[in-house]
Amino acid sequence: MAELRCDQISASYGQDEVLSDVDLIVPDGTLTAILGASGSGKTTLLRVVMGFIAQQRGTVSVGDRVVSQAAGVHLPPEKRSIGYVAQEGALYPHLTVAGNVSFGLPRKERKESARALEVLELVGLPARYAKRHPHELSGGEQRRVALARALAPRPPVVLLDEPFSGLDAALRAETRAAVLHALAAQGTTGVLVTHDQAEALSMGREVGVLMAGRLVQTAAPAVLYRTPANLDVARFVGEAVVLPAHADAGTVSCALGELPLIDREIHGPVETMIRPEQIRLRGLQGEAGVVGRVSARAFYGPDSVVQVQLDGVPAPIAARVLGRDAPAPGERVEVGVEGPVMAYPNPAPPADSAGSSKSAAPISDPALR
Repeated sequence: MAELRCDQISASYGQDEVLSDVDLIVPDGTLTAILGASGSGKTTLLRVVMGFIAQQRGTVSVGDRVVSQAAGVHLPPEKRSIGYVAQEGALYPHLTVAGNVSFGLPRKERKESARALEVLELVGLPARYAKRHPHELSGGEQRRVALARALAPRPPVVLLDEPFSGLDAALRAETRAAVLHALAAQGTTGVLVTHDQAEALSMGREVGVLMAGRLVQTAAPAVLYRTPANLDVARFVGEAVVLPAHADAGTVSCALGELPLIDREIHGPVETMIRPEQIRLRGLQGEAGVVGRVSARAFYGPDSVVQVQLDGVPAPIAARVLGRDAPAPGERVEVGVEGPVMAYPNPAPPADSAGSSKSAAPISDPALR
């Protein structure tokens, strides 16, 4: 198969620059997820790699072959050996499943149909599906057929443009697993673009965060989540409680007490970032420690999000706890933090080391973002 490489890619629509100096390396046989909000440039990046549009600057390479370069190289999409799975699958309604899967194969292989049955099995669809038409399939089955069609010509790289959008939660999880299995079975290099953080973190060996056309951080999912490059990334990749603080000697002092830092080299006025699942709540055992009052809670099944109002902090902070352990509104609780936290330099010192929470809006459910 092949490594996919994008070097200094910039692309515009008219006077509007959509991508700016994007560097991306997707190692051979791995899947990288590109996570970004609507309008961040995700689909434009795929369109540049696929060859649907030309970039203004930069180079796209598949393996040791340059497929696109602003200096004058621009192979058409059919010459790039790149598979593409569109957001809605885009199956041909007049063709059977086998006809759709075989569409991009040489004529001899298309007639034999053995390859079509092979890749259908690869994506978890039995041979009996071959004679069906797209309207006879569920949404998840249509996405699997679209993936099978992209994989059938054995491309070294496959691009997936939000392929699970519109599927219900159970079907989405099942289809994700089928996609990962199929790509791994063929050793195909993959790029998935999505706005769904859970999807990106669970599927990508690496995750790149695209914001306003710039790839601001690319890292393994756990690294990205635990040590985001800045507060914008922290707030986008998961939920974040952000408090003004002061860092010194490997710890940070904020409204939640003295907390250990992940980056022990940072000093001075900072904003500290704490994940809601790090915040621990327990019933009062005396008045020691940081005490707050529960102002609201939301039940999500296995866990609950609890809003806690601290004395001297204008906005409530959010804690994510086991659903059965969630205290009721009005209860007073002791608040603690488990594990080290991130901090980011703040040029203006906080007015009060206890600070005020910047997580004023109630925490949202990641599944609904």
